[in-house]
Amino acid sequence: MTELLSNYVAGRWQAGSGAGTALVDPVLGTELARVDATGLDLAAAFGFARETGGAALRALTYKERAALLGAIVKVLQANRDAYYEIATANSGTVKNDSAVDIDGAIFTLGQYAKWGDALGNVRALRDGDAAKLGKEPVFQSRHLQVPTRGVALFINAFNFPSWGLWEKAAPALLSGVPVIVKPATSTAWLTQRMVRDVVEAGVLPAGALSVICGSSNGLMDQLQGFDVVSFTGSADTGAVIRSHAAVAQRSVRVNIEADSLNSALLLPDAAPGSDAFNLLVREVVREMTVKSGQKCTAIRRILVPAAVYDAAAEAIGAKLAGITVGNPRNESVRMGSLVSRAQLNAVREGLEELKAQASVLHDGSRAPLVDADPAIAACIGPVLLGARDADVAQRVHDVEVFGPVATLLPYRDVEHAIALAHRGQGSLVTSLYGADEAALGQAAVQLAASHGRVHVITPDVAQAHTGHGNVMPQSLHGGPGRAGGGAELGGLRALDFYHRKSAVQASPAVLAQLGLSAG
Repeated sequence: MTELLSNYVAGRWQAGSGAGTALVDPVLGTELARVDATGLDLAAAFGFARETGGAALRALTYKERAALLGAIVKVLQANRDAYYEIATANSGTVKNDSAVDIDGAIFTLGQYAKWGDALGNVRALRDGDAAKLGKEPVFQSRHLQVPTRGVALFINAFNFPSWGLWEKAAPALLSGVPVIVKPATSTAWLTQRMVRDVVEAGVLPAGALSVICGSSNGLMDQLQGFDVVSFTGSADTGAVIRSHAAVAQRSVRVNIEADSLNSALLLPDAAPGSDAFNLLVREVVREMTVKSGQKCTAIRRILVPAAVYDAAAEAIGAKLAGITVGNPRNESVRMGSLVSRAQLNAVREGLEELKAQASVLHDGSRAPLVDADPAIAACIGPVLLGARDADVAQRVHDVEVFGPVATLLPYRDVEHAIALAHRGQGSLVTSLYGADEAALGQAAVQLAASHGRVHVITPDVAQAHTGHGNVMPQSLHGGPGRAGGGAELGGLRALDFYHRKSAVQASPAVLAQLGLSAG
């Protein structure tokens, strides 16, 4: 039997008492390791993190906690090659796709280390200016943000086992809040290995970082009023979390990132063959194929002027035809596999549902695989669908196929295009393509209400923009409505989730001392 990966809780490594669940190479079908959390004393695990880990972190200043993040960066950089090997084996990703997960995580940690260092040797953050409470300024109110005295539980998705941990842990640890991460079972190996390396390096106080691999049963039951929980995954599971007694009765703060039908919108000024048109085509193909389309920020709906529909279908299909799919260990492969055969089946089922209202414009699903057995590998080539009546094709606006699938949709005018984008019912990101700066700016404002991020690409930023689906720590990550209603990152805004606000009423002399002492 393969290795049973241990959990790190209550300051020590502990194996589950069950046989565990197998982690499988999604290309070769071989078993890699097993995970299990059966028999863990969860109350002790949460108590240790909350009390021992929390106290140790809060004893440090923001500057000192920022130094901890910098130390984590060094540990992860030193073990980077091993992480790439794990990602290839357990996630089936090609090297460039693994970089999005692994290097993206390291970059995000580094950014928060830098931002935290600038906060200085304080233990509380001032929120706005002091305000006098009477006619004379002798008694005033000042708002503070202080670290919540609880634990941060992360229940993460399978697609980003590295970045999904560290983009949340960076602001949590910087805030002074201990972390317990429960990675998605199918790709838990990378998360577990990273936590192991950081723990063995001894760079964090005891209890500051824990990992539980296996079932999430019982985790929500352990949460108390000052704890927070962050979930990434399906809207259905998000609804279960929101209805749990920890949230509904004990007021545990919750952040949810759920399904998102993101869009790309080509403005009417971008004719076929123009720079903006070509940028849209390139970005759509990239978003359909990076991590085999298994990104919550991937483009799912492509909105173009009706007159451009056929040209866009031809251009996108031509580029998709050049995508090689199969074993990521083969250097000729551009796109690896989905995370599992179960995910492959889900993609196929979703495709059939969309085909009821859309036609196939490019079908890569039957293309031969490179160095992979189609009877074993969870591989599928990119599929571009199209629906000439975007208003009638309701399923395209409701059903997200979490794989290399997108649908081309024509619009009549910009007002119609914006209405179609809003039909995603709340999305993480939309991207706009064109050269008319005034029209782009107006569209961006109109789309902002239903999108956590609006990514505007003009020919002058062709080489500088960071990508439709690339989540940068400087910008907000989240979205309203269907996307979960949550908010992550956005620079130091991310610290808000892990802090509590309080108004302190006192004399100006007392208020001047709040949070300033390093002692």
